[in-house]
Amino acid sequence: MTVHISQTEPVQQFLKEASGVFNDAGNPRVKTLIHRVLKDSVKIIEDLNVTPEEFWAAVNYLNVLGSRQEAGLLVAGLGLEHYMDLQLDAQDEQAGQLGGTPRTIEGPLYVAGAPLSQHEARLDDGSDAGTPLFMQGQVKDIDGQPVPGAIVDVWQANTGGTYSYFDPSQSEFNLRRRIQADSDGRYRFRSIVPSGYGCPPDGPTQQLLDQLGRHGQRPAHIHFFISAPGHRHLTTQINLAGDKYLYDDFAYATRDELVAEIRFSDDQVKAKQYGVSGTFAEIDFDFTLQASEAPKAQQRGERVRALEES
Repeated sequence: MTVHISQTEPVQQFLKEASGVFNDAGNPRVKTLIHRVLKDSVKIIEDLNVTPEEFWAAVNYLNVLGSRQEAGLLVAGLGLEHYMDLQLDAQDEQAGQLGGTPRTIEGPLYVAGAPLSQHEARLDDGSDAGTPLFMQGQVKDIDGQPVPGAIVDVWQANTGGTYSYFDPSQSEFNLRRRIQADSDGRYRFRSIVPSGYGCPPDGPTQQLLDQLGRHGQRPAHIHFFISAPGHRHLTTQINLAGDKYLYDDFAYATRDELVAEIRFSDDQVKAKQYGVSGTFAEIDFDFTLQASEAPKAQQRGERVRALEES
């Protein structure tokens, strides 16, 4: 039998005490957030009659989640990171900040400090026998004018679905580069066609997804930060058309405007021009930035990232 005490005055006062509401030290914003977390948590415990066994299983789950460093993976898999994008989209719409390439989730695998190249770059180190990929495009503003010198910060997985830095078998900054677009806002790079991938099958994220009857797979994709003075920073990614999981992404990152057509070719005349032989792939994709004079809007949001100084 459930005893309903969460809304009683003694419990409400206790939650305020536990949140530091009654003292003058600490951080007021953190106190407000923790107070709400505690209020909602005890309500869940009460409403759903959470047993001590379930409670401590959840506590242990958090321990395992942290030890495996999968918290960033879990918030993507539960749709919370996508929800943050939806909330920002709604705020933009309300403020009349419309147009441009849509944002979508960053994910947990960015690494700061990739080498900066002028106008073009090769992302891969040549050790992966994947299909060569040649991608190019233009960074423009919402009026269709080029954004000269925009920075295209790009990172992707290899054919095994893993990322350099997090996969120690890869060379430093493999499949990661920053490219400064030319005077017409154009960029291009050579890489390899990335593979989709899934959550670690033995990890806590997949363990929870199994309980929800869900898979943990992502379609093949390429991540981008696009930035330029006088423009809003863009966090986005393209998902490759034709992938099995294109519209069944466990992280909910696919948006129609971000589906990139990938063209595979065996044209050996063109392959020779690219400096390769055999099958290769091409992607053309333009990015459109909104204007902004606000310095904060021109920078990527603050969060803990690998090799990024605080």
